[in-house]
Amino acid sequence: MGGCLSLVVAAGRGERFGGQVPKQYRLLAGQPVLRRSLAAFLGHEGVDLVRAVIGADHRKLYDEAAADLPLLEPVVGGATRQESVLLGLESVADAEPDFVLIHDAARPLVDRATITRTLGALQRVPGAVAAVPVSDTLKRAGPEAPGGGTMIAATVLRDGLWRAQTPQGFRFPDILAAHRRFAGADFTDDAAVFERAGFAVALVPGYEENIKVTTEDDLSRAERIIVQGEVRTGFGFDVHRFGAGDRVMLCGVAIPFGRALEGHSDADVGLHALTDALLGAVGAGDIGAHFSPDDPRWRDAPSEMFLREAATRVARAGGTVTNVDLTLICERPRIAEHRDAMVANVARILGIAPDRVSIKGTTTERLGFTGREEGIAAQAVATVRIAV
Repeated sequence: MGGCLSLVVAAGRGERFGGQVPKQYRLLAGQPVLRRSLAAFLGHEGVDLVRAVIGADHRKLYDEAAADLPLLEPVVGGATRQESVLLGLESVADAEPDFVLIHDAARPLVDRATITRTLGALQRVPGAVAAVPVSDTLKRAGPEAPGGGTMIAATVLRDGLWRAQTPQGFRFPDILAAHRRFAGADFTDDAAVFERAGFAVALVPGYEENIKVTTEDDLSRAERIIVQGEVRTGFGFDVHRFGAGDRVMLCGVAIPFGRALEGHSDADVGLHALTDALLGAVGAGDIGAHFSPDDPRWRDAPSEMFLREAATRVARAGGTVTNVDLTLICERPRIAEHRDAMVANVARILGIAPDRVSIKGTTTERLGFTGREEGIAAQAVATVRIAV
């Protein structure tokens, strides 16, 4: 295989977090925490494959959270984080990747630049850890204080101290050997295992808002970070004429009809407009720049793959799809009776909640080419929030 594997560790039960649902499956701005962590690595050009390590009884939660993401089959973790990581590493040992990035699922706000810096360091050193320097004054706790609380035993010099985050990157054969050697030990992170095995580990600048969701307050803070990001809007418009056929493909839903839409791909005018809207929101050109109608690879291709690529471009830009709004303009077929299926399908493709997808149908009162039932037009608006 070679290349780089990202291992997202999501096997914990989140007991400190509390609640019925483990923290990695809680919703964060409309998406499960785990999905956001996985998408961050799927959207990075330096990562070839992504695999999650999950709890033995979390498969249903995982399937819902990771639906339709192009991931390796998940592997079941162990009783401790260290055991879970080793099981994840062993699961791809035969593939022999060059590098691995190990990331906590509970850090859903990891940014592209941090991933890039960690990968870049691995070209020079065996291991690298994203981290931020300690800026607060540190106190060592002493005995219990009269009336409650704790006395200060000492002030700890913060010079040279950093707070480790994830991802933590390593040359794959070396971290696998280190984890095998110290299996069963109780290290707090993978860098500690690597250091104990005698390998050098570099610190690379992390991202202050790459927080670990451990409590409800952390989840609320992460939500605020997302909400406070830069908002961008993109617009899309597309038209396809009717031709011979017996069904129309709209938003991935095949609608029985006396004609079909003409086009190089499956001519899904709705998904094409949405694709252009998302690409426009992050300044990534238009659908033709990525999927040329002159390229035979896209003949009869499902337009779902175009919308997925647009969503990947948004993720690479550090963005999150907030909502999309699509209007289909035609006399027939009637949109209303298929609306729910279309909304569900677009939400599935984009990995967002259905209430963040709006699909409407309208007519031009028999005016123009749509009024003459010569084709269908679609216009779309997409809102994207870029982390700042």
